[in-house]
Amino acid sequence: MKRQTFLNFCLAALTAFLTSCASGPSGPGWTTLIDGGKGLDNWNMIGEANWREQDGAIVADKGTSGFLVTKTAYQDFVVYAEFWAATDTNSGIFIRASDPKKVGADNSYEVNIWDIRPDPSYGTGGIVNFAKVPVPTVYRAGGQWNTMEITAKGSNIMVKLNGAITAQLQDSKFPSGPFALQFGPGVNNALGGPIKWRKVMVKSF
Repeated sequence: MKRQTFLNFCLAALTAFLTSCASGPSGPGWTTLIDGGKGLDNWNMIGEANWREQDGAIVADKGTSGFLVTKTAYQDFVVYAEFWAATDTNSGIFIRASDPKKVGADNSYEVNIWDIRPDPSYGTGGIVNFAKVPVPTVYRAGGQWNTMEITAKGSNIMVKLNGAITAQLQDSKFPSGPFALQFGPGVNNALGGPIKWRKVMVKSF
């Protein structure tokens, strides 16, 4: 094996190892909603997704669409999540939902996880209808474990994917509400790829 190839292999292996061992933020004020395969009872389920505990995560891979919705509303907060998605997964975190029984992009801020979204300007890392990502899309989540951090404080919202800022927004349309984890349909309403959440934590300001 050539030296450069070997070094690249070692770097990729180290990155994968560090990502797989991520344990989330520490310090006072954090509430853990998902920890490995535990925490499903911290959420209200809406829709038809087959949410379940499997292989150390909360997983959905069947059903037309569905959400896990927090039982608490949040105004100013930061949410931290570790997730695995396939290339064709349509998922996301919807924050400040004004209707917790009917979550959608029309009543919340949808932070997207969808690498192959037909309109890529609001693909993975973007805030649908509010904050675009670069096109061609440079942020990808498929086939690996990822971290996502969303900070909402007043009218300011910032999204980080794997430590990189992917979207920033100043808007006050949705001031508060619960947040929700999505399992959504794929392109042309085909079955979307699986989504796995192994850590979700939230901290109010």
